Formats: sequence, C-alpha cells, structure tokens
Amino acid sequence: MAGAGPGPGPGPLMGGYQGAARGRGVVAAGWRLCLAHRFPQPRRPYGAGDVPLRDVLRHVGLALRYFRWWYKKTCIEKKSAFIDLLCAVPLQQIYGCPLGGIGGGTITRGWRGEFCRWQLNPGKYHYGTVIADQFTVCLRRKGQTVYQQVLSVEKPSKLQGWNWGYCGHYAFYHALYPRAWMVYELPGQNVVLTCRQVSPVIPHDYKDSSLPVAVFIWEVENGNEEPVEVSIMFSMQNGTGTKADKSGGHWNEPFTLQEGGERVAGVLLHHCTPTNPFTFAVAAREKAGTAVTHLTAFDPAGSGRDVWQDLLQDGKLESPSGRSSVTAKGEETAAAVCATCTVPARGHRTLELALAWDMPRVHFGSKEKLHLRRYTRFFGSNGDAAPALVRYALAHYEEWERKIDAWQKPVLENSQLPSWYKSALFNELYFLTDGGTVWLELPHDCLPQELQTPGVASLSHLLPVLREYGRFAYLEGQEYRMYNTYDVHFYASFALIMLWPKLQISLQYDIAVTVINEDVEPRQYLMSGQTAQVKLKNVVPHDIGDPDDEPWQRVNAYLIHDTANWKDLNLKFVLQVYRDYYLTHDAPYLRDMWPVCQAVMESELRFDTDNDGLIENGGFADQTYDAWVVNGASAYCGGLWLAAVRVMCEMAEVLGDKETQQKYSGILQKGKEAFERLLWNGKYYNYDSSGSSTSSSIMSDQCAGQWFLGACGLDHGELEVFPKSHVVSALQTIFEKNVMGFAGGTMGAVNGMRPSGVPDTSSVQSSEVWIGVVYALAATMIQEGMVQEGFHTAEGCYRTVWEQLGMAFQTPEAYCEKKVYRSLAYMRPLSIWSMQLALESRAGRAPCAPPAPSSPVPGGSEQSNGDNLGPVASAGSQGPCPVPSSL
Repeated sequence: MAGAGPGPGPGPLMGGYQGAARGRGVVAAGWRLCLAHRFPQPRRPYGAGDVPLRDVLRHVGLALRYFRWWYKKTCIEKKSAFIDLLCAVPLQQIYGCPLGGIGGGTITRGWRGEFCRWQLNPGKYHYGTVIADQFTVCLRRKGQTVYQQVLSVEKPSKLQGWNWGYCGHYAFYHALYPRAWMVYELPGQNVVLTCRQVSPVIPHDYKDSSLPVAVFIWEVENGNEEPVEVSIMFSMQNGTGTKADKSGGHWNEPFTLQEGGERVAGVLLHHCTPTNPFTFAVAAREKAGTAVTHLTAFDPAGSGRDVWQDLLQDGKLESPSGRSSVTAKGEETAAAVCATCTVPARGHRTLELALAWDMPRVHFGSKEKLHLRRYTRFFGSNGDAAPALVRYALAHYEEWERKIDAWQKPVLENSQLPSWYKSALFNELYFLTDGGTVWLELPHDCLPQELQTPGVASLSHLLPVLREYGRFAYLEGQEYRMYNTYDVHFYASFALIMLWPKLQISLQYDIAVTVINEDVEPRQYLMSGQTAQVKLKNVVPHDIGDPDDEPWQRVNAYLIHDTANWKDLNLKFVLQVYRDYYLTHDAPYLRDMWPVCQAVMESELRFDTDNDGLIENGGFADQTYDAWVVNGASAYCGGLWLAAVRVMCEMAEVLGDKETQQKYSGILQKGKEAFERLLWNGKYYNYDSSGSSTSSSIMSDQCAGQWFLGACGLDHGELEVFPKSHVVSALQTIFEKNVMGFAGGTMGAVNGMRPSGVPDTSSVQSSEVWIGVVYALAATMIQEGMVQEGFHTAEGCYRTVWEQLGMAFQTPEAYCEKKVYRSLAYMRPLSIWSMQLALESRAGRAPCAPPAPSSPVPGGSEQSNGDNLGPVASAGSQGPCPVPSSL
C-alpha cells in the first residue's frame, strides 16, 4: 500500500514543532504542519516567457487579438479578464480551510491563523491579509494578568501596541475539511489552546450547508495546580482589506440575542457599499461560567494600545453601549468580542465564538439583476440576518459536527486506506465552497429571460427542481473565471453527484436550458480570428457565463475557441445524464433529459465525416485540452464518443425507445471496430490517427470513456465497449511510461509521453500534469483492479501539491516537472471523488444514502434537507457507504 501521510504527531511537515501537545479532539488524518514551517519549492505561474519559440511564432495573431481584447476589457470597460494571462495571481503558500457553507461567499483562514483570502462578491477574490482580524489570548492568575499574546506569528507595522510574534515552533495546524484545528502551547504557562474551526458543509443537507457562518471552539487545557482565568478576544475589521474599507459610511453596533437560558452577544459590523453591502457578526456564546464583553469600535490602522490595555487590565473589554459613529471617507473601523472563563487546576473549559456574514442580495458584474442567495430562504433577505445566523451557528455546530463525523468516519477508520488519501479526499472539497461559488434562489415573482424561451417548457421538472434546490454555479478556477465550465465539470461533478446530488441535477437542468437556447450575436474568436455566433442551438455551451457579466443570461464567456466545434462537450452532457440517473434513479430527470441528449447527439453526428461510426477531431485543439492539437480519430474524444453512444443505448432501453436504441446500437458496433482498427497499436491507444510525429503519444487520459462507463456500471461482460485486455494494457503502459517514467514516479502522470520515454512537448498541455486528470486515471485503475498502481499514481499529485509546493487549498490545474504551474485553485481535482466511487463499487455497495432530514430553522420556511433519491438510498440513514475493508 502507498505510504501514509501526516498523521498524529510530527509528520513530514511538522519539522520545527517543539511542543508535546497533541491538541484536544484533533483527528488523526488530515494535512498537518508546524506554524514555523517553510516550503522549500516556490514556483511561478506559467507566463509568456515559458512559451517555446515555435509556439510564439505560430500564435502571433492570437497574442495580438488577446492583448487588444484584454486592453478593452480591463482599461476601457474597467472589468476583469476572465483569464488574465498578463496578471497571474502569485503563489502564496499560506492558505488553510475556507470558512462558510456553500454559495454564500467564503473567507479563507490561513494555516498560520491569518484571514487572508476573501470571496464575498460572487466570483471575485481579494488576496490579502487583514491584520486586525486576529485571536488574542489573555491569562490571569490571582487577579493579575500574567500572559497576553496575539496568536499570530506576524510582526506587522499596524497595531504595534499589541504583542505580536508568537513563536510558531510551539503550534501546529491540522486540516480535514470542513474543519481545521490550531493547537497552541503557551510557552512557560502550562496551558494548551486548541481552536477548532467548523463550517456547515454537510452532505445531502440543502439548508445548513448554505449558511455563511463559521464557529471557532476554543478548548482550553490548564496543566497547572491552580486555576487560571482565560480570555479569548476575536477582533475583526469592518471590511475585507480593500479600498472599500476606507470609502466611508460604515459603522458598528453591539447586539445580544437570548434563547433557552443562553445568550449570544457580540458586535455587528455594517459594511455599507453601494453594491453588495454586507454585515459581519462577531459573537460569543454566554453560558454559566462564561462572560462575554465587547469593544464596539477601534482604529485598525493605529497603534491599538487602548484595546490592548483594556484587555490587559482585567481580561475583559469595556463593553460600551450604543452604535459607533459612521466612518468618514479615508477612515477604517474594527471591533472586538471577548469570551472569558476560569479553568480549574488540571481542568478543561470551552469558549465558543463565531463569525457570520450577511450579503443576501447580490449583483454580478453587469449589475443588471438582483439575485438572492440560497440562505435567504431561511433567514430573510433584508440584510438584518447576521445576529440570527451567528446565534444559529453557535446553537447547532455540535449537530453539524456529529453529521460530519458520521460522514467521514467510515473512510477515516478504514486502516487499508493511506492517510494521504483521506486528507486529499476531504480537503480537496474546499473548492465546492471557495470556487467563487454561488447558490441562488430562483425568483418566484418572474422567470429569468433564459427560462421563458420556446422549448424550455418541455423540461417538465425544470421549475420544480430550480425552485426547490436553487441554482448552483462554481468557477472553472479562481484564475479562470467562468461559471460551470462544462468540459472540466465533467471531472469535478463526482463530488456533487455523490454528496449534493440535487445540486448536480439543478446544474444539469441549467445546462439543458442553454442547449435548447441560442445566442446569435456574432463575435471574433481569439485563436482563429474568425467571427461566429456566441452559442449555437442543440450544442452544449462551454460555460454559463462570467461573474463580471450576467451568468445564465449570457453564456460562453470563453472566447479563445469557438466551442460549437468542440468534440467533447455534447458527449460529456450525455454521459453525466446517465451517470446521474444510475446513481440516483431519478426517472423524471432522465425523461426530461432524453430529448436533449438526442438533440446533442444528432449535433455530434456531424463530426463522423466518413460514416464509420466514430467521430473525428478537426486538426486543431477542439476539446478540453485546448492547446493540444488533435486530428482524425482520437483516443480521448473517440473513447468519449463510444461511451456516450453506449449510454444512449442504455437510456433508450430504460425509456422503451426501441428505434433510438437500434440506431445507436448500430453506430456502436461500427464505431468499436473503427476505434480498435485506427487507434489500437498492440499496447495502448494512439493519441490520434493522423500519422503525425506525435500521433503515437501515450495520453494519460486515453481511457476517459472507460472511466465513465465504469462509474455507470457499463464496463464489463456483454456491456463492455473497450476490450478489457486492451484497457488493462493501456493502463499498464500509462503507469510504466507516464507515471513511473516521469519525475521518478513521484509527481503523478504527465499528460503525454512519447513511446521512447520522454514527455510529449508538442504543446504546453502535453508536457503538464493535470491533477484532476490524474485522480480520474487513478479511479480508472482502481475500477480495473490496478489498485496499488492507482493509489501510487494519485499519491504523487497530493505529495507534490500539498507537501512540496505549498499549494494547499489552491490546488492548480497543472504543473510541470520543474519551475512552473498553471491556474491556481481549480475545479478539476474534485475528480478525486471518482476514486471513492470506484472503491465503493468494488466493494459491491450502492452509492451513499443521505441522512434523515433535520428540523426546520425556527422562524424560517420548512424545507427538507434530504434528497429523495429513490431505490438508490437503500442504506437508509446510516451515512456514507464504507470503502472496501480490503484493497
């Protein structure tokens, strides 16, 4: 079995940790490192200087057209480029678990404790640490303050009246998404603090999982023979560290909420920008033995000495009543909340603090439409929900943790699984919340324009699904800002269909709507320079829009290629429809999608130019590898085509459409023969049939069609499309050449490898490792019984990204063997959940069942949390299916 990753105690990233404390309640598996850690391998983003001369000469026209478009977009229209090749986001090796649920915006807290990445405005990021956002500890014995320290290793120029520079050698960070732990030993005090960070990210839950909240549970352990009074102060700036913090008009006010004998108290920070205003709530739970005090306002740009002395004096804050003054232009403001308790000798106590952010009504960049976030269904859209949100979080986080434990426990307790995999499986889920994610309510008073067009009425369950579960979108990547990029979602969709299947179904309905619709507006495409319409009817779009424009209404933000000619998009829609039905048994969904599948397959048939049952690529980059030219029959697109034809036969049988079944059965027989004749070389499937100098390259993704068929249970016996012996031989060749023959077998699988054993350098993408593709390849190996090889292949990517390159919680699309990476924080690595599905399928178990619905929010609409999945939910409410006990 592949080696274990960081486990309990010092691991590969724990060098320098000098403490003995293990932390209270810290789970064994996850990503752990000492706060004094430094990553030795800084990398830079792929840039113009990395383009080979031959490609520079070949793409002069593209470069000129791109720069002209970029200048107009950024300098004239004052908008952000959906892909900014001139201003890449620099790598910062600082990020930890993001805070918040799905679709309400996120705040990332770094592994050293800093609040450092902000995504509150939909799809837009601010990368910057707000230095005032901190936790500070104060210890008092016998009425005297003996220790007061900001729990930060920073030594900033602001707030110099505070005691900064906590020694990182005495603390460590541990992440297993959606939770994280920070364990601090306080030097010379014999006191250990464990801060447990919890966000409500709960599979099959469509209520609490939407909430923009996070809870910080501070476990305080006193190892002394005398009691100690402990205070934790949580300070927060009104804003996110942008110029808007100084725009003026912001103000703070204290609040309290009481229910059931317990009180929540804190401060509201009202951030009153003209577009997308929001309110922070910083609060603590007041219970027997815990006092909560606050400071309504202080200057985060000053020395902070007044705040420090206030806490130092008695371990509490002044707690003034009344709201603060409104900030003037150029002025910033911040607030603080403090929770205090006495910890007995050799004892333990808990302090509970929380953060909520209420931005209920949002505009995208065009500012044309006002949208309501999902959580407003339960907490209202008036902008006054922050107190209720933070109270709800403090009252329910223990229930959330029970559900998270039940979900993760079967994986974590399986001793046959390597610990790196346990870490990767859960931690890569960060992107479902921090991928610029929006989860919006469908308006009840009027339908959006795109849902009113002819043909949409044929989707009989469209409106019930969208009204019940809302509209979901996430970015291709934090640097590639297009929503629901479909060729990439094909890989990432396994996380949604396995954990929040109704969001996958909702997303598919939105894609179906775009298939039926068209956009005849002409535009120039940057690669070819040719002009064509934005969106053709009966063709799957590349994406559903740019967050700086108006997603859903204007689709296909991607304008490098005309994706109407891409060969994989239509096929990936058909494959996902059947995969979704196979895992959910949602018959109404299948009936609705069937005419759409027929339409896109008819559209796809035009690419079979010689009527041999197999589509051909067009001699350019016309699929998800959009810089890697492919011509003629190809392993990737040809394999996806045959898989899609196979599932068309299966869907036709399920729906009793014998005519269509006969049609595609005939195409399948011809296509299988052509695929083997044109591409099989005795060991693997050639990249393409063009006979070019690189057509015999070994593509790591050549079995993508088989991968999806395996996920649908259509990969064996009479159902098999690709001969099993050929699939296994191809996978063995990929493992030998693309994995073990690349970087000593330690970095995953390179996309393209020449038979001679050197990477295919015919394009930038052929010589890259794509992490999401590697996880899909590993899943395919597991499906075919190559379990050891599958885990070894995937392990290389995890070790490289998380342990060597410091790219935790920003897993990129790609990296090369040396020097560069491309596109930080990317969607595709969510495909690791296909490895989990492959493991569960090998164990002969049905897909996971949802838990029973939880109670409705007091005062809110009654709304089911669970999925109505039909026969597939045979496991009842026992939580996720365990992985095999033996690999």
